[in-house]
Formats: sequence, C-alpha cells, structure tokens
Amino acid sequence: MDERTLFTSFWTRESETTRCVLARVPEGSTYRPDPRSRTAQEIACQIVCEERMIIEALETGRFGSAPEQRPATMRDVLAAYDAQSAGMGGRWRPLPDARWASTIDVGGRERPAAAMAWSFLFDIVHHRGQLTTYLRPMGSTVPQVYGPSADEP
Repeated sequence: MDERTLFTSFWTRESETTRCVLARVPEGSTYRPDPRSRTAQEIACQIVCEERMIIEALETGRFGSAPEQRPATMRDVLAAYDAQSAGMGGRWRPLPDARWASTIDVGGRERPAAAMAWSFLFDIVHHRGQLTTYLRPMGSTVPQVYGPSADEP
C-alpha cells in the first residue's frame, strides 16, 4: 500500500470518529474550561476549516484565502462537516502521485505536501481529543473513539 492510500484510509476512519464527537456537542453550549480556551463550537469550526484547507491545498498546491464565515450553530457546523466529508475520500483518492509528492506554498515557503496532509490530520485528531474532554462538563456523553468509553462500553 502506498502512502497516499494509507493516508486516505486513515482519513476516512478518523473523519467518521470525528463526526461522532462533533454530533455530541450540545446546541447552544458556550462551555470552555478556561477563559483563554476556545468554546467547543469554535474548536468544531476549526476542524471543519482545517479539513477544507488541507484538501484544497493539496489540490491546488497552495494554501488559499482566509476561511469563510463560520457556521452560527452546532447544527450548522455538523451540516457543514457532513457535506464536506461526504466527498472527501473522492477528493483524496484521485490526487496524482506527483501532487502528493510535491510541495505546498505556505505563505511563500514550500512545504512537503504529504507531510502537511499528515500534520493536518494529526492536528484535527488533537482538536477532536480536546472536544472529548469538553463533552461531559457540557452534559453530553463521550462516544467510542479508539475503543470503549465510560459512556459507550
């Protein structure tokens, strides 16, 4: 299995898990564990934005403009995630090997495309982990991520 195929496989599995976590964020919650922390909805928006940014960067070879306006509600965040994720595998799989092996222009600096893709995936998983720590204090439950949780044995 080549690296892009491996990555796409991981991406697909991780996005399914991420969707489960996003779906548990209560509508209207403004919870943040500390005044300097972002709210759960802000983190969820970050995940949606990062997923869009990395696939577009791989497709074009450069990072685009600043993200558009963030969704107003968690329902909107989840809808945006669902719409985006539905076609994501179909965007990763056909990337030419040359694109995967090339570089991405990040503000005038060239970065390896494959390494950037993995880095974004790991960052999204990190933010998803942040969200799981917010769920119980917000009155929600924690889904299985890499195995059972206290809420889903």
